[in-house]
Amino acid sequence: MPLDHRRLRGPEESQPPALWASAAAEDEEDEEGAGAAPRDPCALRPLFARAGLLSQAQGSAYVELGSGTKVLCAAWGPREAAEPGPGRLICEFRRAPAVRLGRYPRARLAVSALLLQDGGSALAAAVSAAALALADAGVEMYDLAVGCALCRPPAPAASWMLQPAEPEERRAAARLTLALLPALNQVSAVLGGGRGGPPEDWAQALRLGLDGCHRQYPVLRQSLLRAAQRRDAAAAA
Repeated sequence: MPLDHRRLRGPEESQPPALWASAAAEDEEDEEGAGAAPRDPCALRPLFARAGLLSQAQGSAYVELGSGTKVLCAAWGPREAAEPGPGRLICEFRRAPAVRLGRYPRARLAVSALLLQDGGSALAAAVSAAALALADAGVEMYDLAVGCALCRPPAPAASWMLQPAEPEERRAAARLTLALLPALNQVSAVLGGGRGGPPEDWAQALRLGLDGCHRQYPVLRQSLLRAAQRRDAAAAA
């Protein structure tokens, strides 16, 4: 049966994005209800990851967070570049230094990240999806980059919280997004701003974010392994 390349089918576990602003407003009101218990600021949102989703790309990945954020990434390359010089990686967020560009001289790699739904922590999810798509494409990397987002509520003495949802990000006094190469324990990107308190509070946020990256790493690795197993099974069939 021929594939319909006009549609990008996501995983069966995915939920359709909200279509009406009124529904989003109702969700926000429920979250802000007086009787709602505050969530654990160190708790990670549920993470779903799948590599090898798109047949029309050399590598692809889908990452979904429990807050509703959905990112679809596709990767192409390495291809011979027309211009001379070292290898180049072209991506929308420009946050993927894990690629070993020295292995691909005079080559161009491209990553396209499509944010299907923004439920918060979108940039962090895109970092993870982009790294997963590049690895699925067979691009040699130092490690699989993992993104993690945090925010600090405006309340006095409030704690930093991992993987904020969109309403939490919107009300936040400060935000932080980082990318980690867990196997090397090396931070590859940090982006933050706002009223996050003294330097020791930002250091606490960084430590919390690093822990969040390490906890997500096995999920992404397993997703990549399952994609390789599906590819091997298809080749053997």
